[in-house]
Formats: sequence, structure tokens, C-alpha cells
Amino acid sequence: MAAPHALSAAAPAGPSARSSARSSTRHTGWIADLAFAVLTVVLFVAVALATGVHNPWDGQIPLALFLGALLLVRRRWPMTVLLLSVAAVFAYHLAHFSPAGWIWPVAAAYFTAAGTSRVRWVVVVGVAELVYSAVDARMIIDRNLVRYLIHTFGEGLLLAALVAAGLAYAASQRRGDLLREAEYRARAAEERLSVAREVHDIVAHTLAVVGVHLNVAADTLREEPAEAAAALRLAQDVRNRAMKDLDSLITVLREGPAGTEPQPDVSSLGALVAGARAAGLDVTLHEHGDLSTIPAPASVAVHRVVQEALANTLRHSGATMAEVAVGRHARSVTVEITDNGKGDSSGGGVAEGNGITGMRERVRALGGTLTAGPAARGFAVRAEIPVAGSPE
Repeated sequence: MAAPHALSAAAPAGPSARSSARSSTRHTGWIADLAFAVLTVVLFVAVALATGVHNPWDGQIPLALFLGALLLVRRRWPMTVLLLSVAAVFAYHLAHFSPAGWIWPVAAAYFTAAGTSRVRWVVVVGVAELVYSAVDARMIIDRNLVRYLIHTFGEGLLLAALVAAGLAYAASQRRGDLLREAEYRARAAEERLSVAREVHDIVAHTLAVVGVHLNVAADTLREEPAEAAAALRLAQDVRNRAMKDLDSLITVLREGPAGTEPQPDVSSLGALVAGARAAGLDVTLHEHGDLSTIPAPASVAVHRVVQEALANTLRHSGATMAEVAVGRHARSVTVEITDNGKGDSSGGGVAEGNGITGMRERVRALGGTLTAGPAARGFAVRAEIPVAGSPE
């Protein structure tokens, strides 16, 4: 057994990753703020020049620069930016006769504030500005009624569109946050399940093997002290390996996979079988095909299935013999563990514990299938995991 290096692959993003994401979001937000500011300044000045203003420095350019500067802090103080922008437009129209609009110069401020919880106040401010603009432009009615209607209803439609766009954007942001939170929780749940499987595999196998050696030591302590000492040493070796595995697992959970050993895979099956033999189980290992070509996830799963099956055999079945067969085929890997322990030739059901459930979940995560139950002469566990094709 070795430390679970691949465990962190499914882990939720750590604090550094989330901090990087927030930094990227802030950077993008500043770009948007600057873009809104520049666009507001350019459009306002362009409209002023297009409507015949001869000296834009008299009021148009200072107002445009003020509105643009406010937009640089629109996300931090959206309502304050909106109120100051509207007040500046009011002051401008009181001091200058200008065909410049009332709503569109502060469009970005309306859009931003509409996405906050104070959207009702945004509507109130916008309607008040529209009413005042309609009254202020009443002298146009006699000269050009169509222009007055376009001015009044056009800005009303613009205000409605800005509020609707702000609400839609805020809803989209909230939906994205909920999806990210759900994804984070799903990854966290998957990681907890993965940790539970790893801990179960390590502890269950260790307790099974150590238990057998302790029983041997207890039975032979008086008559064969040398044999009892050997059994205790083997139990201690298994315990030390398990502690090393658990320590590496905790390291992965705390600090990530750097510096830990790779996951145990099919290359470790020999040591796994040797440990079961040392515990008194006559295990035969059959390997078919080139097992070195098995992809890492499937190779780890095969090791864990064999480990759990042998641990169950040692703990529960009373078996004296077991066979392990692992085959590498063109598009799949198969593994079968059978023993001569307590079986049911009638094919009766078997109560699944955490071990069998964990094996099935591990194999299913890779798109494979696993069956476990009584066989003709004992108990059998069979798994098939699909892998990329290669020559047999």
C-alpha cells in the first residue's frame, strides 16, 4: 500500500485557487468600469458637438468627465453613483439649454444600480427624472409634438430597458454563484466519499491481516514462541505500512499531493498477495495480458478491489484458499477474486457492507460494473472496467 496521490484530483478548489478566481473577477470588473467611463465621456462629448455646442469646455466636457469618474466606483457604491450622476445632469440642464438627454448620460449608473436590492428606489429616481424632463421640455410641444413624444417616451423606454437589463444581469450573476456553489459542494461530497473509501480500504485490510497474525501469536505463544514472535513482527510491519498510508493521506488532505507517493496499483498486487499469504490464506495470482498498459485510474481501482476482497475473505469467510485473476483486454480490464469460504450455491443474496459498496462506487465511477456474492464453492467478486483500446 502507498499514499493516495491521485486523491486530490477530485478535491474542491483550495483557498489559493478561489483567491485567484476572485482576483481575476476584480480585474475584469475594473476593465468594465473603465470601458463604461470612457464610453460615457466620448458619447456625451460627441453628442454635444453634434448638436452645435461651440465651447464644450463650458460645461459638457466637465460633466462628461465627472460622470465617467463616478463610474469607476459604480460597483462599490452603486446608489451613490446614481444619485450623484442624476444630480449632475439636473445641474447641467438648469445652467445650460441643451438638447442632451436626461437618462442616457447616466445609463451605466442606472444599469448598475438596478442590479442591487434597491431597484425600487432606482425606479423612483428614474421616474422622477423623466417627469421633470417632460415638464422641462413642454415648450417643444407647440413647435414639434413628434419630437416631444420621441424625447419623452424614448427616454422612458430606455429607462425601462436599463432597469430590465440590470435585473437580468443580477439574476444571471446569482444563478452563476448558485451553480458554482453547487459544483463546489458536489466536489466536496465526492472528495469526502473518496476519503471514506481510502480510509476504509487501508483500515479494513490492515485490521484483517493484523487480526490473523495476532490470533496466530496468541495460539502459539506458549508452545512456539518463535512462531508467535514472527507473527507479531508481521503484524507490526502491516501496522507500520498502514500508519504510513494514513499519514500520507492526511498530508494530501492538508497540503495537496506534492511530495507524496503514488497510489498503489496493479504493480503492487504481488505485495498485496504476499501479505494475505503471510496471514495464512493460500492465494494464487493469475495475470493475463500486459497489465502495465492499464491506465492509472483503472489500475488503482483494480488494486483497491483486490485489497478489499482479500480483506473480506480474511475477516468473514473462513476461507483457506483464494484466487485472484486480473486480465488486460482490448477495451476493458477484468478482475475476479474467488475463495472457498462460506458460500451459497443457491445464489442467495448477500448483505453489502461499506467494503462492497465502496468497491462498487469506485468501479462505477470509471464506467464499469462490479458484482459480489456467493458462488458455487465460496464467494466471488467480479469487476469489469472499460479502458482505451490496445492490442491484447
